[in-house]
Amino acid sequence: MRRSLLIFVCVGWLAGFMARGYIARAQSSSGPSRTAGGAETIVDGVAARIEDDILTESEVRELGAFQKLVDGAAKARADRIRELADQWIVRVEADAAKFEAPASGDVDRAYTKLAAQFPSPEEFKDRCAAAGITEAAVRRILGQQLYLSRFLDYRFRPAAQVDQKQIEAYYNNEFVPQLKTRNQTVPPLDDLRDTIREVLIQRTISERANEWLDEARSRLKIDVISEGDRP
Repeated sequence: MRRSLLIFVCVGWLAGFMARGYIARAQSSSGPSRTAGGAETIVDGVAARIEDDILTESEVRELGAFQKLVDGAAKARADRIRELADQWIVRVEADAAKFEAPASGDVDRAYTKLAAQFPSPEEFKDRCAAAGITEAAVRRILGQQLYLSRFLDYRFRPAAQVDQKQIEAYYNNEFVPQLKTRNQTVPPLDDLRDTIREVLIQRTISERANEWLDEARSRLKIDVISEGDRP
């Protein structure tokens, strides 16, 4: 199963939305609109309210389409809303810190890397079509992934200290047993110190991000709108 390119696995971090755009979208999409003939049509719906902002149903659907493309199946609606809410928390913090958005070249490289996981460019396009997601949406989501993951790295890396004992413990207790189980050659520790250090740093960043999100989530007012309650 293909995995997301995002480094902090704990929350998913897959949707392409911006917190400052929620209110504008809510005003234009959370209720009915009239066509030229006067008939009412539902453009979009509100999936959840977070403080004074919203998550829209289209964002929930788009996240599901991306998950289907990358992982083969979409998570349950409640799980997707939770992931979007976690992204909202990080987005607000990153925007407040005026964190720099990724360059277009970085997004292009992420898109190329994702497409390369499929047997051919044609297969990738077919899978996008089957999942119901456009190239523009994939690029937007990847850009959001980069933005949010880089912010978490920026915020938590300074405190993610790894010493030699931790590196040796990982090598002896996790890395070596895994290779032996697969009957693979075990490289010497000295060849892997930097790689293992980064693995452990990323693990610490993920743990600290989880703790921070749990605490932040407990302070927020998040109201999920069930599908049966939507107008």
